[in-house]
Amino acid sequence: MSTPQQFAAQERRIDLDWVRILAFGLLIFYHVGMLYVSWGFHIKSVHRLVWLEPVMLLLNPWRLSLLFLVSGVASRFMLGKYQLAAFARARSARLLIPLAFGMLVIVPPQSYLQIVESLGYPQSSYLQGFADFYVQHYLAFSAQFCPTPCIVQPTWNHLWFVVYLWVYTMALAGVLALWPAGADWVGERLGRVLVGPRLLVLPCLLFAAWRLFLFPTFPSTHALFGDWYNHADYATAFLIGFLLARQESVWRDIERQRWVALAMAVACFAAFILVYAGLFPRSPMLRWFAGSVYGCYQWAAMAAVLGFARRHLMTADGPVRRYLTDAIFPYYIVHQTAIIVIAHALRGSGLSAGSEAALVISGTALTCIVTYEVARRIAWLRPLFGLRMEARSSGRIAQRQPA
Repeated sequence: MSTPQQFAAQERRIDLDWVRILAFGLLIFYHVGMLYVSWGFHIKSVHRLVWLEPVMLLLNPWRLSLLFLVSGVASRFMLGKYQLAAFARARSARLLIPLAFGMLVIVPPQSYLQIVESLGYPQSSYLQGFADFYVQHYLAFSAQFCPTPCIVQPTWNHLWFVVYLWVYTMALAGVLALWPAGADWVGERLGRVLVGPRLLVLPCLLFAAWRLFLFPTFPSTHALFGDWYNHADYATAFLIGFLLARQESVWRDIERQRWVALAMAVACFAAFILVYAGLFPRSPMLRWFAGSVYGCYQWAAMAAVLGFARRHLMTADGPVRRYLTDAIFPYYIVHQTAIIVIAHALRGSGLSAGSEAALVISGTALTCIVTYEVARRIAWLRPLFGLRMEARSSGRIAQRQPA
């Protein structure tokens, strides 16, 4: 078993940086896809792409859980550099400042355009209408425009991830304040349990249990309170990453079993899609089967991604990785607002679905790049976009630990 000293010598996990970059990068494509499928979203395109739903279901069960797992690993390594109180302060500043800024500045256009497209809004211009909406409704701190769409204002929308990550981090800090040796003690024992086939089977059973027993009663809301299925799912992934971050034997085993995990993921996803497609009559047994394969697909897909990333990206360092490691959190903050604003502007343009989506994707990517390039160069903007306050050195900004 590797010692903390051995891990301290390893400055960062390059493979997990890439996993985080790729997972956040998928958000742009995923949220653009939400414009075209039957699932609820803030605004919708006039086009519907039925074939897109199975493609998005390929990502939906595990992409966010994987991000929480990687965040758990990053939190464990950060604790090797900070005292617990300093760690809690640093994480709070890194997460809560951009959350507050995002809710007050970045997110409001999403809510406004949702109301414009759902109900219309009296206006002589978009600027005047948005200003009136912001003052009269967005800052009302209550449910607005009920019953359709009945949204609580102000809202965090896609920034719910930041809220949940902060809550899990602070809860973990509270436990470690009472039991400082808990992370190592539990991590070591968990590492001994998750060996061989148990590495794939036991977490699979846990995620399946959440799907079977919590999801039917507590469907996903991202509203923090009462969102118990999501909390069980994401907190489990976060704790797995945190507790196993220093268990090198487990990471080697994940790499060794990557092909098994991939085969397991393919089989579980195929079974889930057959149920989702409605090829079998609904029954309690079918519901149990669907929930079980969904939960197992979650973990198998995560294990496969982590295993292949460790195998092929462990040493894939370079300027692109360093740049994107710093940029990806600002990209995340602004991407959904960019998608909604651009998609709304293209409404009624008569473009095909492919042309429309290409413009939304390219416009969103450009918005993300420009936002980051501006924010990283202006000291007071940096913390608002989740970047640390730091001095320039030789004309460039040093890269730091990811969120």
